[in-house]
Amino acid sequence: MTTLTLGKALNQGLRRALTDDPKVLLMGEDIGKLGGVYRITDGLQAEFGADRVVDTPLAESAIVGTAIGLAYRGYRPVCEIQFDGFVYPAFDQIVAQLARMRSRTRGAVSLPITIRIPVGGGIGAAEHHSDSPEAYFAHTPGLRVVSVATPQDAHTMLRQAIACDDPVIFFEPKRRYHLKGEVDETTDLATAPPLGSSRVLTVGDDVTVVTFGSLVPTALDAAIAAADEGVHLEVIDLRSLSPLDLDPVEASVRRTGRLVIAHEAARSGGLGAEIAAAVTERCFNYLEAAPVRVTGHDIPYPPAKLERHHLPDLDRILHGVDRVLGRASAEVGS
Repeated sequence: MTTLTLGKALNQGLRRALTDDPKVLLMGEDIGKLGGVYRITDGLQAEFGADRVVDTPLAESAIVGTAIGLAYRGYRPVCEIQFDGFVYPAFDQIVAQLARMRSRTRGAVSLPITIRIPVGGGIGAAEHHSDSPEAYFAHTPGLRVVSVATPQDAHTMLRQAIACDDPVIFFEPKRRYHLKGEVDETTDLATAPPLGSSRVLTVGDDVTVVTFGSLVPTALDAAIAAADEGVHLEVIDLRSLSPLDLDPVEASVRRTGRLVIAHEAARSGGLGAEIAAAVTERCFNYLEAAPVRVTGHDIPYPPAKLERHHLPDLDRILHGVDRVLGRASAEVGS
């Protein structure tokens, strides 16, 4: 086991994928000599050459469009979108071409493309640099959508995504790039948890808390804080946003009777609404309270000085816990 930051685990995962399969190549803006704005691809161009770690023009649609052509000819491209809000120029290529190709060709053509996207806020960035666009892609049939929260998952799930024959949107919580954890770099993908599986992180009988990505550490902090008051939270990291693995969530809610869902994206039409609806359908007779969503607000992402009021934090998650326990009422805009 090695202690790595989440960012370094991604770097090592990419290095392993490049080493294991000569058909894997990386594409993106400034990913070569610079090593990417977050240095996730640092050193890889020097090691594998400019024909496998390709600095592209500032044109996201062209990056994804070129990757589609390469995948059609047997390659496994890994595209880096420099910031989450920069993915929108490539939206047509992703949802109208990449996601539909297998269906369009009746299964004759697979496009094993991984699109890496640093996602979310918390870094004091400018407009278009702190979005949470997961709902757009989770709503699109033909795409897998995953979100990592730990260095181990970053390393293993990135390798799994690259090896997968489906196109994968791979979300990386940018404010957690420096989060450290133990990583087994020798993990066998055949025995690792499946790419589409969720994971129970803490066991509790009082409230189920479901989240993913950047809010996983916050939810774990909430579990510690709640335990001081005798409330035991069961924290579940979804890991996969499409498909959703709700079996562990269902099993948990059947025991706790209470559900809190947390994500950074806006509330209306967000992934939390889908989870709340699906769990209510499955567990209606077991629920002691209506599911509560703790989310970003229904506004464009605010300026950096205001983002702390927008992002769910420890206090807001604990307030959600209090709401499902009947110890607090809903707040306007909560």
